[in-house]
Amino acid sequence: MSITLSNASLTAAVRPLGGELTSLQDQTGTEYIWQGAPAFWSGQNPILFPIVGSLKDGKTDVGGRTFEMGRHGFARQSTFTPVDQGPDYAVLELRESPETLARFPFPFVLQVRHQLLADGFSTTFAVENPGEAPLPFCVGAHTAIRCPLFKGERFEDYALMFDQPEDANTLLLTPQGLLRSGETEPMLHGGTVTLDYAAFQRLDTLIFQGLRSKTVRLQNRETGRGVSLDFQDFPMIAFWTKPGAPFLCMEPWQGCAAYESESGRFQDKPHVLTLAPGERKELAYTFTLRNA
Repeated sequence: MSITLSNASLTAAVRPLGGELTSLQDQTGTEYIWQGAPAFWSGQNPILFPIVGSLKDGKTDVGGRTFEMGRHGFARQSTFTPVDQGPDYAVLELRESPETLARFPFPFVLQVRHQLLADGFSTTFAVENPGEAPLPFCVGAHTAIRCPLFKGERFEDYALMFDQPEDANTLLLTPQGLLRSGETEPMLHGGTVTLDYAAFQRLDTLIFQGLRSKTVRLQNRETGRGVSLDFQDFPMIAFWTKPGAPFLCMEPWQGCAAYESESGRFQDKPHVLTLAPGERKELAYTFTLRNA
């Protein structure tokens, strides 16, 4: 069963399966999180752990042994245990199990805290290494925001607007979901991307790294209404939808899909973090509602 969160201005729902926040509504009843539909995508807000994206051939090398793992890892399909909650927050935890050790041979503690704010929510990933060997991992979010948000709007009425002037290229994916080595395409011009289904049909995902910006707004270009995402703890940001689907995933990443040319060793993955025994690392992102 879902856990209900509320404060003076917002209500939310958190689901132990996947540990994800699956609903965010304001006082008018406007829902901001995509509610899922098999015709487009049944997901909503999956947690990406211990990898982001796809492995090369679905496999990775850890200490000379080969392990297999599906795209975005296993956390999104795992049941988390609620360990703390209050009226406006919930903390859920996932630990290693025989099933995870068969795919990722490390003990770990992953805690996810969803916290309602006066005008949005924050999610914090806390990863701890309870083992005796170094723990490498990647982690990220895949939050699907309804787009358009309001009656009478179109997807194309919206734009992504970064908080700094940016002229940047998107990384490119192969049909197998791997990153093309050394290949990019110009995408960000002055810090704005006007949404267009054709771009996602051609590129699948817009992926940026090394940006100066740490905040991006998804907003109607005329009304200014929408949401903003603070991703300052993450080195990468991605955006994904399916042509015709009324949502846009806004994804802060610590890690990414394998490059075509990478070694296949887990510790060589881009942006991988490694915790010493007993070490703990927190990364947080925040969504803020923009009503004008």
